[in-house]
Amino acid sequence: MGDIDYKALYTLDPPPFGEELKAYYALDPEYINLNNGSYGTTPKPVLQAVHELTKRIEANPDLFHRLTYQPMLIDVRKRIAKLIGAKADEVVLVTNASLGLNIVLRNFDWEEGDAIFAFTTTYNSISRTAHSIGDVPPHPTVHTIPLNFPTTHEEIASSFKEFLRAHRVARNKKRVAIIDSIVSNPGVLLPWQEMVKIAKEEGVWSVVDAAHSIGQEVGVNLTESAPDFWISNNHKWLSAKRSSAVLYVPERNQHIVTTSIPTSYAYISPKDRTEPNFVPQYEWNGTIDWSSHLTVADALDFRAWLGGEAKINAYCHALALKGGKVLAEILGTQVVDPDGDLTLNMVNVELPLPPVTTIDEYNRIDIFLKERLLTKYKAYSAHFFHNERWWTRCSAQVFNTIEDFEKIGHIWVKACEEVKNGLHLKYVARL
Repeated sequence: MGDIDYKALYTLDPPPFGEELKAYYALDPEYINLNNGSYGTTPKPVLQAVHELTKRIEANPDLFHRLTYQPMLIDVRKRIAKLIGAKADEVVLVTNASLGLNIVLRNFDWEEGDAIFAFTTTYNSISRTAHSIGDVPPHPTVHTIPLNFPTTHEEIASSFKEFLRAHRVARNKKRVAIIDSIVSNPGVLLPWQEMVKIAKEEGVWSVVDAAHSIGQEVGVNLTESAPDFWISNNHKWLSAKRSSAVLYVPERNQHIVTTSIPTSYAYISPKDRTEPNFVPQYEWNGTIDWSSHLTVADALDFRAWLGGEAKINAYCHALALKGGKVLAEILGTQVVDPDGDLTLNMVNVELPLPPVTTIDEYNRIDIFLKERLLTKYKAYSAHFFHNERWWTRCSAQVFNTIEDFEKIGHIWVKACEEVKNGLHLKYVARL
């Protein structure tokens, strides 16, 4: 399938999920993609929309950047806001979730005695962001909450509450908790709505890293769950072209986020503001390629054509549960979440590898596995080391089938045997 009239396409019935749907993606036919969760996988109709928009932009850059783009941007914000249960002027588009989280965390007016809470499973760059804030005056304290899997939602919520109560600060000081909605590695769902309630009860600001939520977590309603801040990538599970993310800041908290990053020409000092200034700062804070943001609308159209969020995620969730069991059987190991309570569309299966004890040993195995799967075997599912064990995280998308899990299972068997035979040592020595 080359260039297509995607608008005419949507007058036809969609193909069934699985093998037939792969023709609607630009994937190498020889590549087994079970890692949609890292970078997303853009469908061809969206790629075509990006291509057409790019041609439109280049035909008259001044017309587009000065006039045309803004109504399109407003439309996208309205559609995303409706999807996540928010007001249109509570959501803006940013490059990715990491930038969105940095915008929020670096806009707090930090003082000595303040505290930031992260988890051992917090995404590495976000954990590093918290520590970088703590490394400069006025040096807010950074606390790391231990979180190891397997565990349960009840245990997670209980330990979170206990930790916050054990680390109170002076009454006039602030505490900010970074809460994953879905952890990156292991790819598991946290009871984030309950954790937001706990944070509110304890007087703690909640910053929800929802990088994997939009397009994977059905029924998100931010007005009801009421996090203080929430950020999600559009390019992971929502089928948009990378990179694009949505930053949600409810009206009640927009006084906290005083500036975009980078600071926009629309910035007004809080002491001089006479009306809200949150949204205008994200309508232009430097020249960018708008195509990824604006074709989010086309991604939503594609998903609607497939049958909508509930249908898409019902297929992916069922496949993840079944695929995880099949993969664990092939590997002779276990899934991290045997009851499936913490699993949406990403399933985590233990790899038959011995634990590592040094960073150097981890790095050698890590780069070897990436090279072998991606270049030799032409397949990939994310791998990581957690709780003294190696795991793989498989992302189930609408184009995947149970055969993909079976194939990658046998590939992982070969790759793990190669590591146990020391082949990774010879490979890394050649780099």
